[in-house]
Amino acid sequence: MPLVKKETSIKKCPECNSHGVLVKKETIKAIISEYALKRVVGDAFALCMNRNCEISYYSLDSNIVFNTNDLIVPLWYKKDANPIYACYCSKVTKNDVILAIKDHGAKTVNDVKLFTGAMKNSDCLHHNPLGKCCHKIIQEIINEEIQDI
Repeated sequence: MPLVKKETSIKKCPECNSHGVLVKKETIKAIISEYALKRVVGDAFALCMNRNCEISYYSLDSNIVFNTNDLIVPLWYKKDANPIYACYCSKVTKNDVILAIKDHGAKTVNDVKLFTGAMKNSDCLHHNPLGKCCHKIIQEIINEEIQDI
């Protein structure tokens, strides 16, 4: 599945040297464990988008990194994510989206919302690891599944 658009002007992941995506500090503080919260230093962070890297978030103004095991939710695109969330706010998984497509004929994000309840309880800033709406993630799943049909 293609990932979200990568930011090219920010510091790359210190572990794998991949591009990251800017994420607000408020999102980081809501997504990491209580234990990891003690290590939050600075205001600028990025999310490593390499599916094979163990780093989730990294600081852009210090050497602080957070591993995937520092999070309270799995990152949908990482290789061992379980479950694979499509919508974190409503706890809708990739499987839920696929079932909406296969069993109910969903073809659009609005169809998926109707059949799964995705985006019903939106608080993306605090629930989605990107801090953004899951619309693009759901659309990518739809595109992938419709292409395979």
